[in-house]
Amino acid sequence: MDKPKATPKDFFVWAGAMLALYGGVIAFIALVFDYINYTFPDTVLNNYYVDPYQSGVSYEMASLIVLAPVFLVLMRVIRRAITADPSRSEIWVRRWGLFLTVFIAGAAFIIDLIVLLTAFLNGEDMTVRFLLKVAVVLLVAAAGFMHFLADLWGYWERKPQYARYINWSTALLVVLTIAAGFFIIGTPASQRAYRIDQQRVNDLSSIQSYIVYSYYQPKQKLPTSLSELNDPIQGFMVPKDPQTGQDYGYRTTNAPGARPSFEVCATFETQSMGTDPSYAEPMGRYGGMDNSWKHGVGQTCFERVIDPDLYPSTNPKPF
Repeated sequence: MDKPKATPKDFFVWAGAMLALYGGVIAFIALVFDYINYTFPDTVLNNYYVDPYQSGVSYEMASLIVLAPVFLVLMRVIRRAITADPSRSEIWVRRWGLFLTVFIAGAAFIIDLIVLLTAFLNGEDMTVRFLLKVAVVLLVAAAGFMHFLADLWGYWERKPQYARYINWSTALLVVLTIAAGFFIIGTPASQRAYRIDQQRVNDLSSIQSYIVYSYYQPKQKLPTSLSELNDPIQGFMVPKDPQTGQDYGYRTTNAPGARPSFEVCATFETQSMGTDPSYAEPMGRYGGMDNSWKHGVGQTCFERVIDPDLYPSTNPKPF
């Protein structure tokens, strides 16, 4: 009996299904990795807040939302065609697609184990981040290997009801994975609020630097208002709140005979996160002041006390 020939429809349906599968798996793993990185941040490398929705999460979510249904629909079309004509299970494009997927899943499983054992034998620190990422790849690779190997053996053709369970389980997993992101990293709106608050911190830091280095050191006095800092020649204009457009708060707080001091204030929508920068800079040019920008929700003022010995006049003394 001659083997059935693959039609152009067979080729493109299978090619589309495999591309959707590989793209969806990559997006799924990358998305879970982002969740792990966010939940267990690297305190050495991740010293600054990064909006996850601006660093790949939104693309990964969108990819999953589109590619998962595409894959499930195409596989449903394929299984219906095989049910109507069992000989379609022997076409070359199906065999190649299944064997390739089994090979990739098996290779990923083996490589992941090698990476784990290498790290263990090298005595590296087996952090929670590392172990969770290894576990994710192992589970995904093992699931893909077993599923498509069973497909090669004709298991899903003999148990079509189980194939439907797998389809629904896959769809549910995608939905839960995307929904989990809103609990783990927050909604896009909440992340936007964090990003705006980070801009407020950057603005206050810029204002503080200009007060100290461009106003206090040359003049040996503090400005009475922020408008005195506007300097068209140097190209500095006092920034305003990025959302409301209002001026930031400022006032001098030094008492007679005490060190010069001032406050800069802003109204925040969120509480500063553990990975927000503390700006604990070294002594010298940036020393002599508490540069922490940790804040709560609402108006927060940051008092800065200037040490005149660390910030002497920059005007040349007459001979």
